[in-house]
Amino acid sequence: MATYDFVFNALGLREWCDSGQSSAPMSMADLLGQSSSDDAPAPSIWELPFPSMDALNDACSNFPQSRDVTKGLEAGFLSVKDSLSIVLDPITQPLSWALQGALWLFQTAPWFVMIPILLLLVRIVTRSWSLVIFVAACFGLLAFIDYYDYAMQTLAIIFVCAFICVLLGVPIGIAMSRSDTFQRMSIPVLDMLQTLPTFVYLIPLIFLFSVTEPKLYGIAIILYAIVPVIRLTNLGIRLVDKQVIEAADAFGMTQRQKLWGVQVPLALPNIMAGVNQTIMMSLAMVVIASLVSAPGLGVLVLRGIRNLELGVGLVSGLGIVLLAVILDRTTKAALARVNSAQK
Repeated sequence: MATYDFVFNALGLREWCDSGQSSAPMSMADLLGQSSSDDAPAPSIWELPFPSMDALNDACSNFPQSRDVTKGLEAGFLSVKDSLSIVLDPITQPLSWALQGALWLFQTAPWFVMIPILLLLVRIVTRSWSLVIFVAACFGLLAFIDYYDYAMQTLAIIFVCAFICVLLGVPIGIAMSRSDTFQRMSIPVLDMLQTLPTFVYLIPLIFLFSVTEPKLYGIAIILYAIVPVIRLTNLGIRLVDKQVIEAADAFGMTQRQKLWGVQVPLALPNIMAGVNQTIMMSLAMVVIASLVSAPGLGVLVLRGIRNLELGVGLVSGLGIVLLAVILDRTTKAALARVNSAQK
């Protein structure tokens, strides 16, 4: 006799329970339960199981099991997969082209062209010669140990995905700052994106897109990394001093003029902080995305894990650390320049 037989007996559902058998295969626990004697003592209150779906299924074979929930979700997703692919494929195809183009550019350009361009970009953004020398030393080290190509692949992916995150995230943050209703609707979605485990991003995308398509890992990186720039853009604009807004109203500025002439410039430090966090999260996700054919240093990390190549894993990890330091120092130096300019 099952523990929760009394529930279905009290509800008058015993006939319904006995009218059919569960189609799920019998578990080892069920087999052991059948082999035990029928006069076994009832479990004590301390051993009473939670009335879960499986426990209720033991008492009523027609009651669904927990595996039916996961099977239902999978069947539902697979039933709409083709329709989603038809809609999403043309929308996301430009992302594949952008990633392929960036990877081609970063890998085709010779090192004596690409490294000076990157150093010039660091110099323009930070105005710091010491940081330029540090970046040059890091790239020189990566090239010296033959990890230059992998580092360029990782940088290409980060540049494309971080740019798209900023391109989409800043307008979404601005819209959140201008509408409390939109903010209340967006916060649960952002919370879910920020707390969802990184590997879970890849599961539905693998079913929707081919593993060989760059947009597979590109979408995963963007979804994972876009949250900080949205949140901090919204926060930065909402923190603009109300007296400044009142002064802008007194000068007769329109909503558009106030946004781009007052609010966005004053919120720029927060927006730049969001960009910094977005770039760091993009780098973290690039390593995870190597599981679905994303090129770069993450491939070497995965190789070190799979083949137990300790040296490859440690050196590629060092390369990722160097890239993280370069990107972090560069964006923080740009943020410091913005702060000093406002002061």
